[in-house]
Amino acid sequence: MNQPTIPLVLLPAMGCDGQLWARQVVDLGDVAHPELGDLTVDDTLAAMAARVLAHAPPRMAVAGVSLGGYVALEMIRQAPDRIARVALFGTRASMAMRPRTVGEQGLLATAPHADPMLTPIVSGPVQAMAERVGADVFERQQRALLARPDLDAAIDAVRVPTLVAVGDRDRICRVEDAWALADRIPGARFHVLRNCGHLSPMERSGEVTMLLREWLTGSGQAGISPGRPRSDTNTA
Repeated sequence: MNQPTIPLVLLPAMGCDGQLWARQVVDLGDVAHPELGDLTVDDTLAAMAARVLAHAPPRMAVAGVSLGGYVALEMIRQAPDRIARVALFGTRASMAMRPRTVGEQGLLATAPHADPMLTPIVSGPVQAMAERVGADVFERQQRALLARPDLDAAIDAVRVPTLVAVGDRDRICRVEDAWALADRIPGARFHVLRNCGHLSPMERSGEVTMLLREWLTGSGQAGISPGRPRSDTNTA
């Protein structure tokens, strides 16, 4: 008997489109029914979350990278009964020390600045995504991030199976930033992706697919208890 597929809403990072999740859409088709949430129209996280919820299945799993992760948290705040599980990549628990101007945020979000170690194989597609998304959308997304509200209420509302993952070379969300998020969510699994920057679904597509498969099917290791990251989370 085939395992039933799970509705899976995938939310991209700022300046990215569905190409960010292309491998996962293909490779998870046997366990999930993936669809992309639209983060291109609105200029607040609340409006983005409301738009995704309006077009999403009644109950779903949600995975987001950076901007997408913040929208996923806002979706849980707005409609906790509709989210079955959540995966957050490159997502921080705090707004502290973030860039304060659109120019600074744009500089960090540009692929070569976000991760100077990106190879041409990855940086080319990343630049192509940014060109397809366009400057107007990029500016709206910057405004949404710069004006994002306090995340405490959204984080405290998470009571579903949660994966928090981050690249060890991510300069936008550092390992300790992501750990601080995982530490606040009961039973969250925490994972560090080696030799990886901010756009892990493209940079480490196979490893991200494996993590999401385990998260979707409940076949992965148990959640890490709050405290210092353990060696089996690949942080050593």
